[in-house]
Amino acid sequence: MSGLDITRRTVELEGVAPDAIPYDRLMQEQTPVILKGVARDWPLVRKGQESPDAAMQHIESFYNGRPIVEYRCGPEAGGRYFYTDAVDGFNFERGRVPLQEFFARIREMMAHPDGSSAYVGSTDLDGFFPGLRGANDLALNHPMFEAHRPLVSLWMGNHTIASAHYDMSHNLACCMVGKRTFTLFPPEQVANLYPGPLEPTPGGQVVSMVDFRAPDLDRYPRFAEAMAAGQVAELEPGDVLFYPALWWHNVEGVGAFTAMINYWWNTSPAFMDTPQNTLLHAMLSLRDRPAPEKQAWKALFDYYIFGPADAPAAHLPEGAQGNLAPLDAASARRLRAMLLNRLNR
Repeated sequence: MSGLDITRRTVELEGVAPDAIPYDRLMQEQTPVILKGVARDWPLVRKGQESPDAAMQHIESFYNGRPIVEYRCGPEAGGRYFYTDAVDGFNFERGRVPLQEFFARIREMMAHPDGSSAYVGSTDLDGFFPGLRGANDLALNHPMFEAHRPLVSLWMGNHTIASAHYDMSHNLACCMVGKRTFTLFPPEQVANLYPGPLEPTPGGQVVSMVDFRAPDLDRYPRFAEAMAAGQVAELEPGDVLFYPALWWHNVEGVGAFTAMINYWWNTSPAFMDTPQNTLLHAMLSLRDRPAPEKQAWKALFDYYIFGPADAPAAHLPEGAQGNLAPLDAASARRLRAMLLNRLNR
């Protein structure tokens, strides 16, 4: 990532005990933090320090035989999984393979490196590698995890680059084998990151069109502002990176074999819909209206949505609050049914 002019480094916390992760602080501050060495004693980390092969054998010992989804790209991509030059397709292939076939490909690339790459993306740990998490797991000893159990997944590959994107969940990214470099930007930098198409996308989320290896500031001039607001987190094996939902992150895996375990979670009730659907509906209903109307609707959204949740109903009797009352599972079902009825008219 030598083309990036980003000097800020993500805050590091040293000496955090594995069973004393400061979850309250992380959730209150809502900014990326590296928890140095929290996972350094995990068996997978120790195996990776022995050799890539020892790490692969450790992972394979828990594999239940289900085919995994593998992504591959040739040396011309430089490990960056992205679009074609014409943005009419992707520069990689994907397919379902047994784990043993994927590992054989990684070993072949280690023996005869030509710049080709392969990786396995977000793969449910318990669904494909039962028992692996029992041996390699964070202490989720905070009340928020009782109601919001994380999705835990495994990433594996060699040198790969996931273009900058955002997730709708909070994340604890645990560097297991090899190194990881995260380049992070707060959500308000979205315009300066030049997002690509809403669909299709290389990995399910909208990505920045800027090549971080050599940013083209003539084509993407506002990216200079994003760099001024960005930060870099360089992870060694055993480091854990927290970053909040909706933070943009470019991820580079460095090594002949790399592995990372992710914990994703939300703290919103499960009955709530995803705001991504709201964004799509807003494109249908708001985006192309005249500017004065959009400004008026912005005021209404500020009042009903982005302001204090209880303010619009505060002056109304409880029986008259209707959809302005606090949302619960039952009212969410009614609201969803009303929306479906209106959308299907």
